[in-house]
Amino acid sequence: MKAASTQVSWALSKWTPVQWTLVNKMRLAAFFVAVFFSCLGWSQAAPPTQPPASPGNEACSSCHAEIYQSYKNTVMAHASGPAADGLIEGKFDDEISAVHYRVYQQDHHVWMSYERKGKDPLQGQRQLRYYIGSGVKGRTYIFSVDKFFFEAPINWYTQEHRWNMTPAYADATEVPLNLPLFPSCLVCHTSGVQQPIAGTENEFSGQPFLHDGITCERCHGSSDAHAQNKEPILDPAKLPPDRRDSICIECHFEGTVAIDQPGKRLAQFQPGDRISDYLHYFVLTSNAPPNPQSLSQFEALSLSECKRKSGDKMWCGSCHDPHSEPRPAEKAAYYRGKCLACHGESFAARHHPEKQDCIGCHMPALPSRDVAHTEATDHRIRRYPKNPELTIRTPVQKLEIFPASDASLATDRDLALGWQTLAERGMKSATSQAEQYLKKAVVEYPNDSAVLAALAFVEQEKGHTDQARPLYERALKIDPLDSGAANNLGTLEARSGHLQPAVRLWQQSFEREPYRSVIGMNLSLAFCVDGQVDVARRYLSRVLQFDPDSAKAKQLWAHFNADPVQCKP
Repeated sequence: MKAASTQVSWALSKWTPVQWTLVNKMRLAAFFVAVFFSCLGWSQAAPPTQPPASPGNEACSSCHAEIYQSYKNTVMAHASGPAADGLIEGKFDDEISAVHYRVYQQDHHVWMSYERKGKDPLQGQRQLRYYIGSGVKGRTYIFSVDKFFFEAPINWYTQEHRWNMTPAYADATEVPLNLPLFPSCLVCHTSGVQQPIAGTENEFSGQPFLHDGITCERCHGSSDAHAQNKEPILDPAKLPPDRRDSICIECHFEGTVAIDQPGKRLAQFQPGDRISDYLHYFVLTSNAPPNPQSLSQFEALSLSECKRKSGDKMWCGSCHDPHSEPRPAEKAAYYRGKCLACHGESFAARHHPEKQDCIGCHMPALPSRDVAHTEATDHRIRRYPKNPELTIRTPVQKLEIFPASDASLATDRDLALGWQTLAERGMKSATSQAEQYLKKAVVEYPNDSAVLAALAFVEQEKGHTDQARPLYERALKIDPLDSGAANNLGTLEARSGHLQPAVRLWQQSFEREPYRSVIGMNLSLAFCVDGQVDVARRYLSRVLQFDPDSAKAKQLWAHFNADPVQCKP
């Protein structure tokens, strides 16, 4: 989790005439032009040192042929792959943006085209390189522009058997072609995830991942000693409960917010580790009944009476075999057998013996939060799932670490960054909580760049420039590659009339995140104001390369090419 992920716009704010006069009197130093032209090739940072490549499932097939063959047919094995291997051709008309999308194969490549006719025409295409998603719930695709990887703006929704906009963009009036592919998404759908180039979130020097789907080592750990010296492979079922469950939590628990621990990333987690050493999960709780549609599978299971009475004895593997999946016609009997393993045949004989489908009654399908337009099984395993929870209570929201057994691990830093994340998502009641914990955390963690940048953003939003500036500067001294902090400090400097340091900061950020349109538009407007229109156009052209349907960028482009040139948003 990166603090202060919300970025402030300078170019798109309403400036007073006095401010415009001030900026027009300032000349940008030649240094900035030199920096710009040195970046026209959009120079790359040195690629990160990658961990040794792990073997794929094929390395296990000679000794474990039966498991290998059955696992090949599972959802996890097909969680990702080359786009052509998971191609679902089709077309889709989005009424809100008036854009016609099409996914198709041509000349051995998979493409997504987009087109809008009329007064605001748009036309283009992206070559789709990978698919993400097994297809049980749905599927999306990945494309790249200049080694930056992005998620396609449309998804295939299997249960509805149709294409639609990607979650959270159902009401988008523009084509969102700059949705970065985050490593946290790759971790749960691919194997051999590579590190992005330093300072970036989605720029890779080569392939973003080495193996399709979830490989054996993702649950069993490194196979080197097992393959070379015949040492036992890690068996998740034999691990202590917290380390066993960590393997499942990594991908089957979402929570409300997840906070990276200092110096740690989720991609570093290895089977046998405790996931809490890398990431702290928090859920937003209240004394009101939980909304089942907002629960991840692991959290829902923790609320079930089965889990509460069984304790650590019960885990995901009690009902699920990751090496194989029952066929649709066998599912009812398969899961009934899992239920009777605890409840016994005598219970089954007197409990609706005419109904053989336990999960059909006690674990009904519910609308899924993580993938729109889909349903997921209710893992609360309620006795009477169709009955409403009648207790009327007054909601009092708290941010609590999950699982509850990790309560002693929660820190003021976690709560500060967690509440700040919720505030940035638009939760108004989180703002005061975020500020309260951030002021405590900055004392406890004076050299934590994430805390410093988050508190700086809070101060900036309140108009406290003198308080925000030194916090941003301290954050960037610790982490010079924090693009969010650099951009926000640049905005602060620009609004204070200090355009030269603002441009320097924006240039650094834009080189690492050229798909962040607001940064490029800030730069283009700054150079236009300075009379360097050609430089301004080049920056804006870069914006439109990644975000061709941005109405603000297109309007700015029209102003830059007017006669006379208009340096205004």
